[in-house]
Amino acid sequence: MSCSSGSVGLARNGRFDAIEIRLAFLYADLMNIYGDRGNVIVLSRRAKWRAIDISVQAVGVGDSLSVGAFDLIFIGGGQDRQQTLMATDLHRKAGVLRRMMADHCPVLAVCGGYQLLGHVYRDNEGHQLEGIGIFDAVTEHPGDRALRCIGNTVVACDWFGMGATLVGFENHGGRTYLGHAQPLGRVLSGFGNNGCDGLEGAIAGSAYGTYLHGPLLPKNPWFADHLLHLALRYRYGKDIPLQPLDDVLEERAHTTIAGRILR
Repeated sequence: MSCSSGSVGLARNGRFDAIEIRLAFLYADLMNIYGDRGNVIVLSRRAKWRAIDISVQAVGVGDSLSVGAFDLIFIGGGQDRQQTLMATDLHRKAGVLRRMMADHCPVLAVCGGYQLLGHVYRDNEGHQLEGIGIFDAVTEHPGDRALRCIGNTVVACDWFGMGATLVGFENHGGRTYLGHAQPLGRVLSGFGNNGCDGLEGAIAGSAYGTYLHGPLLPKNPWFADHLLHLALRYRYGKDIPLQPLDDVLEERAHTTIAGRILR
């Protein structure tokens, strides 16, 4: 893996200014299970390798969130207790998040974060947490005796291009059912949203929800770069090409895992 050389910038008044991305890690102290923090590390590294300045700020319960303060949002997964602790605060931030997403600020929400960006999450004891309705989806836990959806997963993402796939690891008890939301992809192997309809994750504009942990982005560099590209477009109002990176190791990891799962 090599760092790209050369400066990256936007022409302004005859000179080039550094490009930057401001990333918000929502509830980093609560929603960070199964290596979700690794996704933030990957986004940071892939930006810095391109000489893009990137700052990461944890935004927790009680912290303010304002429109224009960030260009990329990440929220990871957590267990029911952690989801309960952050759900009320998420509603306080919901108006700002909706305005940012309406302007196409990119969001990646994993597992518990994905569930609470839907309409509702009902846990295994029947308790209900209201989501903020970014995704047209509901999540229900079938009960204590139900098998968890656990294992390696391969998902086809035809919306990005023919042959595009995501590999990852899922571990969730809740079953998510989409309304009119576009799925993130079709399950080639694994459970996906609910183990029944063959769908995984959801897309709403520039917001992406998924059950894939692992973490997700190290083994799927195209998806990490897609999020960075959207963040730059959101911040600067124009498409800024990303310099290519030497992804031979990442692609080898992706191909090896997909091959083992699908064989």
